[in-house]
Amino acid sequence: MKAMILAAGRGERLRPLTDSVPKPLVRVDGKPLIVYHIERLAKAGISEIVINHAWLGDKLVQALGNGSQWGVNILYSAESSALETGGGIKQALPLLGDGPFLVINGDIFIDELPELLEFNSINSLNGRLAHLWLVDNPEQHPKGDFPLRDGLVAADVVDNEPRLTFSGMGIYHPSLFDNTPDNGFPLAPLLRDKMALSAVSGSYFPGFWCDVGTKQRLDNLECRQQSLR
Repeated sequence: MKAMILAAGRGERLRPLTDSVPKPLVRVDGKPLIVYHIERLAKAGISEIVINHAWLGDKLVQALGNGSQWGVNILYSAESSALETGGGIKQALPLLGDGPFLVINGDIFIDELPELLEFNSINSLNGRLAHLWLVDNPEQHPKGDFPLRDGLVAADVVDNEPRLTFSGMGIYHPSLFDNTPDNGFPLAPLLRDKMALSAVSGSYFPGFWCDVGTKQRLDNLECRQQSLR
């Protein structure tokens, strides 16, 4: 399986840190956020990694190179205009191959990747178009995103059933992006459309997860990591 790390965001809420470095190179306990992902992907046996970039993308390429120092091969998908998440993935499809691939947001932090063994075959999605990992709702997003219902992620809510938060980690089949715009589009509406067709499966991710979207959350994560030394 190949993997894609989404790294094209501007990181407005992390300014002024992101005025001089792209968000994925912001450091936690002395190491860039994106390097944690690369190390964990390599540990999981994923050696082909695609990274998209836009804002200060040259610094990202300069810092990571071809990935050889981690035993992986990194390819880059440069975005000259804002493609949003769905458009960024679609542009990178020629680099990702014909089978399902893992996508992970570059601005989240996890201790370990989800279990990926069952997804290591071409038919791993069992005819569905995507598999999402959902997490407990963080304090900044208390209402969550989607219910998880009998192994499927639902776009609707029945009788105030609880919702979980999308982790920013998912497995996608290339055909998910068939008949989508070439000039950029958000991923969430596309996923919601496929959820309505029961085409999106899901799992609860119980591990540590942090959306490093603000300076306060970055500082909290830094304190956590230092306390674990």
